[in-house]
Amino acid sequence: MKNFTIAGNIVDVLHRRIFPGTVHIQDGRIQTIIPDQGQYSQYILPGFVDAHIHIESSMLVPTEFARLATVHGIVATVSDPHEIANVLGLEGIRFMVNNARQTPLKIAFGFPACVPATTFETAGAILTVNDFHQLVKHGVSYLSEVMNVPGVLADSPEIMDKIHLAQGLGIPIDGHAPGLVGTGLRKYADAKITTDHECSSLSEALEKIALGMKIQIREGSAAKNFDALHSLIDLYPERCMFCSDDKHPDDLVTGHINLLVKRAVALGHDVMNVLQVACVNPVKHYNLDVGLLQVGDSADLIVVDNLQDFTVLATYCQGVLTAKSGSTLLPFVPVTPINNFITTAKTPGDFEITAKGTTVRVMTVTDGQLITGERCVPAQMENGKVTVDLEQDILKITVVNRYQDTPPSVALVQNFGLKQGAIASSVAHDSHNIVAVGTTDLEICTAVNAIIQHQGGIAVVEGNKVDVLPLSVAGLMSDGDGNEVAKKYAELDAWAKRLGSTLSAPFMTLSFMALLVIPELKLSDQGLFDGRKFQFVPLFVDEL
Repeated sequence: MKNFTIAGNIVDVLHRRIFPGTVHIQDGRIQTIIPDQGQYSQYILPGFVDAHIHIESSMLVPTEFARLATVHGIVATVSDPHEIANVLGLEGIRFMVNNARQTPLKIAFGFPACVPATTFETAGAILTVNDFHQLVKHGVSYLSEVMNVPGVLADSPEIMDKIHLAQGLGIPIDGHAPGLVGTGLRKYADAKITTDHECSSLSEALEKIALGMKIQIREGSAAKNFDALHSLIDLYPERCMFCSDDKHPDDLVTGHINLLVKRAVALGHDVMNVLQVACVNPVKHYNLDVGLLQVGDSADLIVVDNLQDFTVLATYCQGVLTAKSGSTLLPFVPVTPINNFITTAKTPGDFEITAKGTTVRVMTVTDGQLITGERCVPAQMENGKVTVDLEQDILKITVVNRYQDTPPSVALVQNFGLKQGAIASSVAHDSHNIVAVGTTDLEICTAVNAIIQHQGGIAVVEGNKVDVLPLSVAGLMSDGDGNEVAKKYAELDAWAKRLGSTLSAPFMTLSFMALLVIPELKLSDQGLFDGRKFQFVPLFVDEL
């Protein structure tokens, strides 16, 4: 379909007007837009753009992600391949770039700024400023989220060299600064770091906007900040974008940025402001080669039923009809998996905690947030070993190094809700070691070993029953059909909830329990970590 026309009510977001007309497309680009007197029920818009997403978190490779996302009107994404880079370095980034070239969905990849994210965990790779310089010539167009906030504030050469290279190249630099305010924030913004997707409060967002930063309003599978931040849409429509950050496959089947657009309009926000946030701002900020429904633009556009429901009737990427009436028209693209999985099977004894005091630190989880808390409570013990406390919802959590055979790191976590069984995953930001939570050492061990046996995946264990969604690509993504992956994921998610978890997305929440750059208390394969002090802390407060 190289030459064709589409008629409807044309939504010209750049000029804030709507008029009936016909769009003429030739060789993937808009040749003319001719106003007419037609009476149309459908609307033609620029396509939606996700301004910050880790495609790996969908558990799908880029071509398969595209098959699901374009159904919801996504024509482009700004994607940080940070997850696969932590596992496989340059090889992983090249895999993503090469695979993405096989889909008309436009995926702009950045160079991961922090691989490894910290020196307090074991990752599978190290990326240097020289790697950055090399990849700028081969498919990356911005510097991805700068998570090493202490490094920026201390002028660490390791991170500042990458920032200076990006500044010299004149390409965007993404931020990641949860809770950063005051003098520290001013220095962070002065480094020309111009976005942040980690704001969880309006006051934090307003302070960042005042310093020239743009706020990516995030609504993912675990972190949900839309309710706190949506007032920015009308207050600062030119300073905001929508993003998912991390979106699991079952959620991706349900919807994407289209759902945020619908919610925002339903709340009374100006529809043109909403569409500027959803369609225009990411394209301009990241200098994307994505059309905005203007003559001469690439034909990256969508057709919707109305400007209240935004039901996507058709999606065009580069003039290719990629989805129609809720179904993908893109073909399945087979891939050859790549991976980095070294560790071998564990035993239940590896997950015991020998008592070294009477009071323990406990990670506390809040549903819908990446930030965890810290509690100090009396340890429940039996025969000199710390045990779970189901009445207080205090369970064991472990992080197992996937790149080396080393003893598991074991701690305690509250608010997962499991009353029996265990869940485990090789999706564990940022280094993607194996993370598991459970009620017994045997079930935790069984879940971990199921992940090791499959060289990556997510698993649920209940007694002697085990089920796994294998993730053969880097232990992060499936090589299979997206809808089948989403179905399997939903089954495991439902099983985890039957075991007692009250979290809206238990596996997504689990995946962030090893994310050291988000306060307060997290666990790496090397030990319990205080994200405020940026240092290890003992499990036992009164350790002898």
